[in-house]
Amino acid sequence: MRRFHKMVGTVILFLMIFVSACAPRSEPLIAEGPPLPATSEETTEATEAPVEATEEPVATEETAEPTEEATEPVATEDASVAQFPDFDPNNFDSNSIVINNKWMPMKPGTFWAYEGTALDGSETVNRRIEYTVSDLTKEIDGVRTVVAWIEDYNNGELTEKEVAFYAQDKDGAVWYFGEHPEDYENGNFVEAPTWIAGLADAKPGIKMLPDPQLGSPVLYQGWGPDVEWSDYGQIDQLGQKYCIPLNCYENVLVIAESSLKEEGAYQLKYYGQGIGNFQVGWKGTDDTQEELKLAEYKQLSQEELADIHAQALELEKHAYEVSPDVYGETAPME
Repeated sequence: MRRFHKMVGTVILFLMIFVSACAPRSEPLIAEGPPLPATSEETTEATEAPVEATEEPVATEETAEPTEEATEPVATEDASVAQFPDFDPNNFDSNSIVINNKWMPMKPGTFWAYEGTALDGSETVNRRIEYTVSDLTKEIDGVRTVVAWIEDYNNGELTEKEVAFYAQDKDGAVWYFGEHPEDYENGNFVEAPTWIAGLADAKPGIKMLPDPQLGSPVLYQGWGPDVEWSDYGQIDQLGQKYCIPLNCYENVLVIAESSLKEEGAYQLKYYGQGIGNFQVGWKGTDDTQEELKLAEYKQLSQEELADIHAQALELEKHAYEVSPDVYGETAPME
């Protein structure tokens, strides 16, 4: 699944795609993909307490309860197939880089930092992820996308730098068009499992629907067969209240993410309206058991944003060198 940490692929799957040409535009057109593995019934309990949302940090007990209107978590084992969204570049316009989906807003200069832990084998590591929406754009597969800048740390050591690409269609769905992650060990570059929509059989996918509901289709978030990237997402909960040390959020959306090579393993991503992802958890047979909470959320200064801009361009320069057959086929960021 698309994690906040490096994933290791083990299986390359092939599939045939059946595209539905006449589905209504209120939800993206979809085509069936390969069968998904059966999921585990095992779930983790919510760990935060409901209180009214505030702008100031609040101290809360580590409990959580649903609101009266809250819906129960969906049974993920009911989903037998993930589906490919029917991508049409004509369903994007010049506003594709204006990402204002209420569940996943991406205003240039917005900064999120997440902190928590994960298992690396038998060792527990301290995790920190820094995620920034840059002021750069890049054309991919006929669509102008927003460039996100991501840095990943284990026990204070940088393990990954990444540029990732998003766009919003006319219906308000947020699409994922690929990524160039560079993995590091002891400060040295190791590899770059790059996939870009439209190249090497890669396809864009949907990260966030405009109006996600329980029972919404299980959708691929992208497809990069050369690097075994097959992440899909499913609505797991809706209408809950959750608190983290930074703040409390009502009417929370939870998406369970997995991939075709991770049978029964799910990463849970918690979304609040107007802020986006504020917490990460897990359920099932997830070996990493990663748990993260939003620790910082702010709008960068012009100087800070200019620094991100420069770092992203520097990474792209290296991307053209280490991924000439994929990234090397793309137009430069602007």
